[in-house]
Amino acid sequence: MSEDERRIRALITRWADAVHRGDLEAVLADHAEDLHLYHVTPPHEGLRGLAAYRALWPPFFAWQAQGALFEIDVLDVTSGPEVAFAHALLRCGTPEELAERPTLRLRLTFGLRKRRGRWLITHEHHSFPHD
Repeated sequence: MSEDERRIRALITRWADAVHRGDLEAVLADHAEDLHLYHVTPPHEGLRGLAAYRALWPPFFAWQAQGALFEIDVLDVTSGPEVAFAHALLRCGTPEELAERPTLRLRLTFGLRKRRGRWLITHEHHSFPHD
């Protein structure tokens, strides 16, 4: 594993931990201003920009505060000198949802760019499989 892959893995792990804690500033910390997100919920054309990304999280944190899990199960990272991508599977749901569907995982894909020597998330895609 390269040093860049280790840095990206640490960045995504910090992000997931921040989501789980409901720490909005830490969730936003390593994202580019021009971020593009495709999310589980509408709008289906996605969200653009850090302000729209910021607005997405408070309702999720409120739901999660009721006891839901948000933890990485699998994380793979591939990086080049200036561009990288990662994909992950996360346990995301209430204990009841996960007991009913124990293999259910949230699928995440990240696109990253190195800007001024720092990796930033420029693209995220969140989805659940549709049975």
